[in-house]
Amino acid sequence: MTLIDTHAHLDQVENLDEALTAAAQAGVEHIVAVSMDLESCRKSLIIKQQSTQPKIHLGMGVHPEMANVNELDDCLQFIREHRGELTAIGEIGLDFWYKWVRKDKEKKDAQRLVFRKHLELAKEFNLPAVIHARGTWRECLETAKETGIEKAVFHWYSGPLDVLEDILTAGYYVSASPSLANSPQAREAINQAPIEQTLIETDCPVYYRNKETGDGFQAQPKDVLRTLKIYCALKNLEEEKAADILNNNAHKLFSLQIE
Repeated sequence: MTLIDTHAHLDQVENLDEALTAAAQAGVEHIVAVSMDLESCRKSLIIKQQSTQPKIHLGMGVHPEMANVNELDDCLQFIREHRGELTAIGEIGLDFWYKWVRKDKEKKDAQRLVFRKHLELAKEFNLPAVIHARGTWRECLETAKETGIEKAVFHWYSGPLDVLEDILTAGYYVSASPSLANSPQAREAINQAPIEQTLIETDCPVYYRNKETGDGFQAQPKDVLRTLKIYCALKNLEEEKAADILNNNAHKLFSLQIE
């Protein structure tokens, strides 16, 4: 059984060579490596160019946490210069959950500007957008639709079900992370989403903690297998058949090249 981690921050993973070897041994053949800011884009590009197994597919963009209007043009220019290396634009989006953003109109507007500019680039390049939405799910969706984005994934979706329905109606995808084990919101959303519009990921190196037991683990790309197992238990699906469908979804959305 082969797997695809559709969302990983490889530039933040410690002992990356070991992590990639472990991923390959676990059957992970493809990883979509997303970026956070200009420095992250540069690091991720080097990782992609130097890695062979698993195959790395690159997303570039500015995470809402890192949204900085003053650095926007430099990042967009870097993305343009490396268009040929790209599989996606991301991780981009809006996050008004942060305390320092929640009541600050200037920071919210900065996120909005950075998000829209990246969406416009995704539209221009005909690339999928990897969207981070938290505390502002509806606005993220409407902005993507207004920009004319045809391909997108709302990663680690745990938002309202009415917005989920509209995301799916728009033809977009949602993805599940290992948080599916403990997050009621994520479980409810992913349980409602059809497998044909679902992806699985790790969002590594996020640390996942079980609130009841206190146990946890630092995610690596190999842990996409954990996500698959949790997903299949939730949906009462056979793992190998589910993996085939989920992999096909990833290939379709990201136009992954198979060598």
